Amino acid sequence: MADSPRDSSPEGLVSSNSNSKYPNFEVDYVISYSLPPPSPPSQQLAEAEASFSQLIHLLSKTGFAVEVRPGRPPTTPTSPSSLLIFLRIASHSLLEKQIYRYRVQDWLYGVRTAAPGPPNSLSEQEPITDAERLRLAYLLITKPVNEGGAGITPGVGQWRFVKSVFPLHDRKFNKEWIKDWSTKYILDDEDLLKIRNQFGEKVAFYFAFLQSYFQFLLFPALFGSAAWLVLGGFSWVYAVVNCLWGVIFFEHWKVKEVDLAVQWGVRGVGKIQLPRPQFKFEREGLMRPYKRLARQALQVPFAGACVVVLGGLILGCFSIEIFITEVYMGPFKQYLTFLPTVLLTIFMPTFTTLLTKLAERLTELENYETVDAHQASFVQKIFVLNFITSYLGIFLTAFVYVPFGKILVPYLDVFQLTAQKFTVEGKPLPTKEWVINPDRLRKQVIYFTVTAQIVNFATEVIVPYAKRRIFKTVEKVQMEVKGEKGAGVEWPKDADEEHRFLKRVREEAELEQYDVTIDYREMVIQFGYLSLFSVVWPLTGCSFLVNNWIEARSDAMKIAANSQRPIPWRADSIGPWLNALGFLSWLGSITSAALVYLFNKSGGGQLGVGSVWDIPGWALLLAILCSEHVYLGVQFVVRGVIKRLDSPGLQKERAERFAMRKELLERMVEEEVVSAQAEKGVGVRDGEKITREVLEEEARQHSGLGPEKVFWLRQRGAGESVEVGRGLIQLVSLANNNTAKRE
Repeated sequence: MADSPRDSSPEGLVSSNSNSKYPNFEVDYVISYSLPPPSPPSQQLAEAEASFSQLIHLLSKTGFAVEVRPGRPPTTPTSPSSLLIFLRIASHSLLEKQIYRYRVQDWLYGVRTAAPGPPNSLSEQEPITDAERLRLAYLLITKPVNEGGAGITPGVGQWRFVKSVFPLHDRKFNKEWIKDWSTKYILDDEDLLKIRNQFGEKVAFYFAFLQSYFQFLLFPALFGSAAWLVLGGFSWVYAVVNCLWGVIFFEHWKVKEVDLAVQWGVRGVGKIQLPRPQFKFEREGLMRPYKRLARQALQVPFAGACVVVLGGLILGCFSIEIFITEVYMGPFKQYLTFLPTVLLTIFMPTFTTLLTKLAERLTELENYETVDAHQASFVQKIFVLNFITSYLGIFLTAFVYVPFGKILVPYLDVFQLTAQKFTVEGKPLPTKEWVINPDRLRKQVIYFTVTAQIVNFATEVIVPYAKRRIFKTVEKVQMEVKGEKGAGVEWPKDADEEHRFLKRVREEAELEQYDVTIDYREMVIQFGYLSLFSVVWPLTGCSFLVNNWIEARSDAMKIAANSQRPIPWRADSIGPWLNALGFLSWLGSITSAALVYLFNKSGGGQLGVGSVWDIPGWALLLAILCSEHVYLGVQFVVRGVIKRLDSPGLQKERAERFAMRKELLERMVEEEVVSAQAEKGVGVRDGEKITREVLEEEARQHSGLGPEKVFWLRQRGAGESVEVGRGLIQLVSLANNNTAKRE
């Protein structure tokens, strides 16, 4: 087994000062098992104990060596606690079989060009990376029992006490990673390969996209600076060049991600989709097409609800802001100007959270068989939410406030009439004559492209670190108040050689899980600002260039320090976000043409000077249509469209390949079941009789072993692991009685 050393440091989030060969104690995964609070007494604790016993036996039967240690102690009688379950693939042959099986599967699906050799020569044919080992180990934990796995689905059904399943960080790699990226301006293919081997292709594709996007930003940053100095805002020259840049970048990335997929050996891996454990079988496992189509059609009213709720909130706050800042001249104006911001800060996160939960519920209702299909549908809904919250305010300013402001502002008197009810004797509030503020649009674009980026950085990096420090301080104070015994139970102390390691694992167990979807969303929304509105302020590219250099390093720090190590999933592209990029690039050709035509005074734009009615509608429509057709023509040339016809011969070939895959995989599953029965109890010694002579002999054998080896010998198989866990659970159940006696 060609495992790469997984060195790390027990201290610090990205530091490494250990000389041990296995500072992670050869642990593959850690399960954080949550225990309900001991007080008030409930049936949940008994359910947690029964589920824990079943969990240990399933994992041991699947082929994992299991060790149990105390996790988070109960600081108060009403606070939850946890256990830590350490897993390691115990059988060398089991790992080889899993690698061989999935490499054969890749070959059958066309991901690999040649069939893999014998299982005992896999490491010689292709190195076994940490990412591959951890991915296959996670599949063993989560895939159904009838497929050779343990069938563990964290947080669902009988496994609701399983809080998380995560691999441990390689602290040595993290330290070198952050150090290298801090001294480089451009990341090369070797850097991306290291990320791929450590965190999997899904995370590596994000950093590859971010790096490619950063390199392409050099041109709009330089050209935008020149345009800002020479041409000013709303330049048709800048608009044309920016749209061409968007097309070239989009088409370049489509080719780039295919090239990376080939280099990383995952070309076409999207066809091998993981089944969703939450999928509900209908009609022998198939869902009626018309039923799913009807449920997918609910995306239309969902989008309408997003427009009504979020759009109504933004429009209302937008109107209040205009009235207070540009019409109202009464008392407390300097304080009332913050009212729209306060309203958005209070209600926007609430409404967004509710709509996000609704999106999750609708996606669950659509009942997809695979994880990829479920994720793609959810991303579509999230993109609608973010499109409204990110761009609607600028659209209102550009296409409502400026063109129709003189017509609509008189209706804002409703705010004045409402406020007069709170004045003495209902006196009219002092106001001033309203005029269009032509600089408002530029200020909005600057805010979203500069200030908002800084706020996002603080939210992602600084706030989680501060929250973690505050919570740790509060927990320390609670422990000091209650004493070291916490909730009335003396939590077992760690062995000296394991203390630093277990302390680090407990810290990682409390971290949030990393979601690459959030980072993709930020970059796609940022690309939208550049495509849609940078013609207003050409320095947008400069702002994003600086931001993204920092973003790449802060995202690396977020993974290494503020999140659990991600499961190393495979991918062959950036997924559904590619369609979002194409849509924003196309929409940018329309909005840029409209903004230039309406606001470029040298080109005949009337807004801010004359009336909207002075602009011929046919001319505006013609400008938009011409811009869109030029965009499509350039896209046609750049892409070189190749039409693919689905002939009956190809359909027959797919059917034959499917039958061959099914037959071979079924035969392999049967062989694994027979082999598993023959190797039943691998790595365990539950049936061995324990005598004094046996213990003395083991003590002599273990006296020369290092702590990473002794770690896996403290508990003699699943039986002792269950007993240790039950003992810890019983300590929690006694907490309420002990607390009552002390009081």
